[in-house]
Amino acid sequence: MTNNVAGISIMAFIVSVAISVGYYQFVYIPQATATPVVPEEVLNPAESVEISIAVGSAQPSQTENYVPKEIDGALGLSNKFIWTNEDSVPHTVSSDTAYVDPVNGEFNSMDTIGLIPANEQYEFTFTEVGEYPYHCEPHPWMIGKVSVTEGRF
Repeated sequence: MTNNVAGISIMAFIVSVAISVGYYQFVYIPQATATPVVPEEVLNPAESVEISIAVGSAQPSQTENYVPKEIDGALGLSNKFIWTNEDSVPHTVSSDTAYVDPVNGEFNSMDTIGLIPANEQYEFTFTEVGEYPYHCEPHPWMIGKVSVTEGRF
């Protein structure tokens, strides 16, 4: 009788471990790592918003670095932002809050293209409503903010 109970207990344990592993591998992991479904208008908005990195921005005395310093966009209409470095010195666009977009990843030029060279661009498409303050890594006095509001699409 004791052998039967021990055998049944071992079999129950093995079955429960197998079910747990199967659930983890085939249900939990795919759901946890899935990219959210986002409307096409949000992924590829009709308009983009342009921001310039002004000439002389590497100098602390320069107060106009990102032009405009604060800018708005609308989700599904104008939630793609393009920074153009018009300065001769490389710069970054780096999130103050370490924001990670669920579709497009980290909002930080250093993690995608690195420093933005003179006359080059950095693009980022936000897929969530919010306020996104940012700065330049080598020049922390350079600050800006993007706000994305709900759009009608």
